Amino acid sequence: MNLFRLFAKISFMTVTSRLFGFIRDSIIAQVYGAGISADAFFIAFKIPNLLRRIFAEGAFSQAFIPILTEYKNQQGKEATRTFIAYIAGTLTIALAIVTMVGVICAPWIIHITAPGIIKNYNKFTLTVDLLRIIFPYIFLISLSALVGAILNTWNRFIVPAFAPTLLNISIILFSIFVSQYFNPPIISLAWSVVLGGFLQFIYQLPYLKKIGMLVLPRFLFMDSGVWRVIKMMWPVIIGVSVSQISLIINTIFASFLQSGSVSWMYYADRLIELPLGILGVTFGTVLLPLLTKSFIDGDQVKYQQLMDWCLRLCLMLTLPCVIGLIILSEALTVSLFQYGNFTAYDSLMTQYAIKAYCIGLTGMVLVKILVPGFYSRQDTHTPVRIAIVTLILTQLMNGVFIVPLRHAGLALSIGLAACFNASLLFWRLYKKKIFQPVKGWKIFFLKLFLALLVMCFVLFTILNFMPLWNEGHMLIRILRLIVVIVAGALSYFITLFVLGFRFYDFFKFNIN
Repeated sequence: MNLFRLFAKISFMTVTSRLFGFIRDSIIAQVYGAGISADAFFIAFKIPNLLRRIFAEGAFSQAFIPILTEYKNQQGKEATRTFIAYIAGTLTIALAIVTMVGVICAPWIIHITAPGIIKNYNKFTLTVDLLRIIFPYIFLISLSALVGAILNTWNRFIVPAFAPTLLNISIILFSIFVSQYFNPPIISLAWSVVLGGFLQFIYQLPYLKKIGMLVLPRFLFMDSGVWRVIKMMWPVIIGVSVSQISLIINTIFASFLQSGSVSWMYYADRLIELPLGILGVTFGTVLLPLLTKSFIDGDQVKYQQLMDWCLRLCLMLTLPCVIGLIILSEALTVSLFQYGNFTAYDSLMTQYAIKAYCIGLTGMVLVKILVPGFYSRQDTHTPVRIAIVTLILTQLMNGVFIVPLRHAGLALSIGLAACFNASLLFWRLYKKKIFQPVKGWKIFFLKLFLALLVMCFVLFTILNFMPLWNEGHMLIRILRLIVVIVAGALSYFITLFVLGFRFYDFFKFNIN
């Protein structure tokens, strides 16, 4: 299996999902703007979404996949099926309890996560109602993550990568065709999230059956495999939770700021999530099972090659995204979001957050690559210690930046902390000789730097000839935006080619 082709296929599925996500957010911006209703929904949606990232796709997958890979390679098919059945049963019971507690305790959860809205009774009540509707999403999406982790272990990466598209489609359809039947209309978004979680789960089941791993849940809490996953999960939860806890704390801070701050940060985060999802999530998804297999097989050479290949490709693709997002922040926000109730002021505030997030985007993507280097070896303690230090640093920076920069200061804290996190992870991998960079990195960086300079020149030149971005309807704006993005990308990659960079080198790396 060619690793680059696999990466390209997963990236394509992720891009499809993100494009639907942008359509979704554009429609939400037009219909609901960035006011009280939108803030209430984003606060309510963020809580189960963060739990999904921490527990389902984060700690659970990071702990589950290495042990599942071990069962698959060493224990045989029947033992693996039994292990999956016990994990599914334990997870189902735990999720049912969490969901019930979340629905019952919704008012207290909002008190903790967004205390700034308590004084606004209508906003607080609406947020609680939305959270109670949305909370079962964590049950459905966690089961979906379980199925996705199994498929990824069998190298069936494409299906789980496409699944999030179904959530975006559900929200789009509800916003356009169903919202008018709810009072207030924002309630329809909450129900669309629950439906989207259900669709993601059932969509993957036939593919699970194809690999012979569709089993009925069974409960045996004392099963040794289940306990190994649970023991690995606790430290992983802390490690994975750093950025998510920071987001929760940022929501708390933002709830005290000007109305609309939560929404501005949400829309900025959505733009940052495009390269982070395509690159960071894709690399992390592919790397963990492959690194785990290399470690179990004792193939340290393949382990090193995987890490080096991913880091080079990551930097080659992430750095132009960072520069492009900063230069095109106005074009992106105006073209994608500035319609209907989303005003020019909302667009400007969103741009500030985008630029602040961009400072740490490279670090965010690198963390997704470096952390599997530890988890694949079942080393959960090193990332945890680094994560705790990073969390403390983030909050210290929040205290420094929030007064002069407001909501953009909160975004800046997360970005800088991500760079710090990635630096420490890399240093530990290097110091422990888990990863040693292959020769040629200095020339590689020089070529990237020169190509980025050319791209900046081309983007600024084209922007000078463009009309104001708020002129024309949505299709015209997006077409102009695509022209600028394509011109910038072509200038970057052509410059790399002229400098002697040969992209087919990335096609040479194969995996079993």
